[in-house]
Amino acid sequence: MGREIFSLDGKRVWVAGHRGMVGQALTQCLRQEGCHLVSTGTQRVDLRRQQDVEQCLEQMRPHVIFLAAARVGGILANASFPATFLYDNLIIAANVMEAARVQGVEKLLFLGSSCIYPRMAPQPIPEEALLSGPLEPTNEWYALAKIPGIKMAQAFRRQYRADFISVQPANLYGPGDNFHPLHSHVPAAPVRRFHEAKVEGRTSVTVWGTGAAKREFLYLDDLADACVFLMKRYSDDLPINVGTGEDITIADFAEAVAQTVGFKGRICFDSSKPDGAPRKLVDVGRMAALGWRARTGLRQGLKRFYEAHLAAEGGSGARSAPVGVEIATTAE
Repeated sequence: MGREIFSLDGKRVWVAGHRGMVGQALTQCLRQEGCHLVSTGTQRVDLRRQQDVEQCLEQMRPHVIFLAAARVGGILANASFPATFLYDNLIIAANVMEAARVQGVEKLLFLGSSCIYPRMAPQPIPEEALLSGPLEPTNEWYALAKIPGIKMAQAFRRQYRADFISVQPANLYGPGDNFHPLHSHVPAAPVRRFHEAKVEGRTSVTVWGTGAAKREFLYLDDLADACVFLMKRYSDDLPINVGTGEDITIADFAEAVAQTVGFKGRICFDSSKPDGAPRKLVDVGRMAALGWRARTGLRQGLKRFYEAHLAAEGGSGARSAPVGVEIATTAE
């Protein structure tokens, strides 16, 4: 396993976006470390407002930041809210990184996304593929917002010698995901669709696209574990991929979801809807060399994910953001 080069023991740690899907998982994971989680208490801080962020960091004075705050969503959300995706994600990254530099934060991890890679990138996708070709149009706005965050982390390292790193996870799923019927992404969208079909006694479910596209799915707890692992063992200019090293066709994935949910009807594919990139599998060789691998298999992860969805339905209902996209742009 890679040598520990940065200790979290006794450090004040801030998870920016701790109420979001990734932020919640990171917070749980960090509770196993010897660090002190800090927050703004009951005060709501809009991370899109520079003055708010500066005052927030002045009060908390964190040693470590996990920058997980973002506006996220699926293909339809990207198409419907391009300006919102671009502006919110750009401004959050800029505000938090600059305030972290001014406050002398010891280390910052910026959470990117595998959608930042070109549509026709080599498979598995190496980190060096960034900016080597045109993006996938269906998530272009989110990708364009995340790429500057990655480059900012690199620029702050070079100009200020700030220990800022960035992580590019594969498609994520897990408790806390957005189950909005229109604007959620894979895997949340099909889990909800198959569940509703089973409850309503429908005989078929339609999935967007041809089913031929291939995707890699990373369980949320594995990402959180990887982020903490990297915070302690990674310091480099190059972003680093986090994934399982395995992918699956959307058709096979839909079948796995149907079996998990208990839906026994037909699965149909709407080829008039976009597939997105034909394949997206990240190269996890550098993570493997450091000694980390994902531990949650797809079937096991889907079972946990579905159980979380059922629990949410039994409580306050499935999560959905008012404007159609999940947002974690505030800290409190």
